[in-house]
Amino acid sequence: MSSLVQDHHPDCLFCKIAARKIPSKVVFDNEEFFAFHDINPWAPVHFLIIPKMHIPSMAQLEAEHAGMIGRMMTLVPQLAAQEGCNPYPEGGFRLVTNTGAEGGQEVHHLHFHVMGGPRPWARG
Repeated sequence: MSSLVQDHHPDCLFCKIAARKIPSKVVFDNEEFFAFHDINPWAPVHFLIIPKMHIPSMAQLEAEHAGMIGRMMTLVPQLAAQEGCNPYPEGGFRLVTNTGAEGGQEVHHLHFHVMGGPRPWARG
């Protein structure tokens, strides 16, 4: 495992949110994942899903994380529907992750934006 991957990083904004040290509008919480509404939504439905394990970005994923990422991806459509995204194929959602400075990543904790709802959206 990369030395950048940790159970928890004390200075990480998203680790603090997942630990409920910083308030958020919670979408989902279990042992492995935390999902919460974006504070500056770009779409009618806009939330983030993160692993509770501190993984800085997609660049640090290794084969050992495959099961965890698979479980996270299968959770996304369930949470999107729960939060109000219309059903596929007329409805749907967008799933976005940014990696590194050139990829537009601002918080260095792996996270996926889930956005949906009627268009047009503010961004994205």
